[in-house]
Amino acid sequence: MATVTGPDFISLQVRDLDAAAAFYETQLGLRRAPASPPGAVVFATTPVPFAVRTPLPGVDLNAAAPRPGTGVALWLHADDAQELHDHLTRTGVQILSSPADGPFGRTFTFADPDGYAVTIHDRA
Repeated sequence: MATVTGPDFISLQVRDLDAAAAFYETQLGLRRAPASPPGAVVFATTPVPFAVRTPLPGVDLNAAAPRPGTGVALWLHADDAQELHDHLTRTGVQILSSPADGPFGRTFTFADPDGYAVTIHDRA
């Protein structure tokens, strides 16, 4: 039997592809990968590629309650979680949970433009 080795690609379906891509570029500093499929922007993240994409047929992000992705935990690593938190706060990004220290270093959670809860941590 074939076995699964782990996550290999993560993408969020978004309402406005250009706005979502700009958010992740300007607010988080992600850089676009050299190539992306139609309807998506792939970022050069490691060890797993991350992307934003237009919704697949039948996906209604406006019907997701209380927010898209409820029940899924998306964590991204940053060199300095506190510095990123302070930057996002200054630029008006909604913070869902304040910075706290834990087993994954300093962590906090923010809402992206589509309402996805994204947790940042700084311990690799």
